[in-house]
Amino acid sequence: MSEGDSVRSRKTSFCTRAIHVGNDLDPQTGAVVPPVHFASTFRQPGAGQWGEFDYSRSGNPTRGRLETTLANLDSAVDDESSGGGALAFSTGMAAIHAVTMLLRSGDHVIAGSDLYGGAYRLLHKICDRSGITPTLVDATDPAAIEAAIKPETKLIWVESIGNPQMTVPDLAAIAAIGRRRQVITAVDNTFGTPALCRPLEFGFDIVMHSATKYLGGHSDVLGGTLATGREDLCRELAYVQNATGAVMDPMSCFLVARGLKTLDLRVRRQSETAMRLAVWLSQHPRVARVLYPGLENHPQHDLARSQFDGAFGGMLTFELDASLETTAKVCESTQLFHLAVSLGAVESLIEQPATMSHASYDAADRAKFGVTDGLIRLSVGLESFDDLRDDLNAAIG
Repeated sequence: MSEGDSVRSRKTSFCTRAIHVGNDLDPQTGAVVPPVHFASTFRQPGAGQWGEFDYSRSGNPTRGRLETTLANLDSAVDDESSGGGALAFSTGMAAIHAVTMLLRSGDHVIAGSDLYGGAYRLLHKICDRSGITPTLVDATDPAAIEAAIKPETKLIWVESIGNPQMTVPDLAAIAAIGRRRQVITAVDNTFGTPALCRPLEFGFDIVMHSATKYLGGHSDVLGGTLATGREDLCRELAYVQNATGAVMDPMSCFLVARGLKTLDLRVRRQSETAMRLAVWLSQHPRVARVLYPGLENHPQHDLARSQFDGAFGGMLTFELDASLETTAKVCESTQLFHLAVSLGAVESLIEQPATMSHASYDAADRAKFGVTDGLIRLSVGLESFDDLRDDLNAAIG
């Protein structure tokens, strides 16, 4: 039995599995960090005879180790069954795109209205070219999701914490709707991370992460991941990935695997600081509202407590009663919070959704779904609370 096998059970703590599963000692040297395999092709035992690896688009030892870790942490496999699995993609959008490639022309997708701008663009500007139609629905209302289902509905797509409104859908209720109506359920868990939330345990079919964010955690890698507990979906998604080629390269796999080893520590510290900032911002005279699931006045606070493991994530949004231009100046005035898209890294980031992460929304949909001119999104890093508070205070004025 390998080291990874001995800690594979979910009875072992998350942080332990993140370090050991998929990271066996190198048998040749005893190195505690497995080697990175950059090979693009592999010698085969004979003509028409195939070894475990043949071509790195189809499979690579370094990517395979990362996928083993991801499948375990996302609960895609359990102690009795290995029918599910995980896949590592070149970007988060490539991972989302692979899910949409399960669909065919004429199919219908229901997506949460609190939705990342890139996913909105993919559904409304790319998938529509193939005859796939999306409908945006308030994902916090399971009845509205079920009411939107049509005979041609094949996919429900939500986010475990919505971007940028920080809404929290009832994962178990949505998963139950999907099973009852025979519709695939998929969730973007980038904000939640597997350290705090594991949607497959609530019955979802597919979970996606932008590995660029918390999984990598250091703003130095691009990647996306999918995990599923369903053998049929795992097989089909792997076929799509191999056929289309959007795989994570070996060096990126190494960086994500390294990031996973500190994921639990980072996310819990970031969550603690985000909570303190949310409370402080709630008392600031220029702040109209604060959106953070950890606050008791958040509409889905109790639900979030039941779905998240002791913390609420490092992302928060707040709104100024201010114009687009004034809000932009606040975002441009911080020193520690870098004005940048992306999130989930050790350094704190600030952005204006209306002009940055959600600029791809049609203007009418931005207004309809609450992406206002005064909205500011924070990705809280690992700096001290006092320094981040003072930075924001000076910028807000």
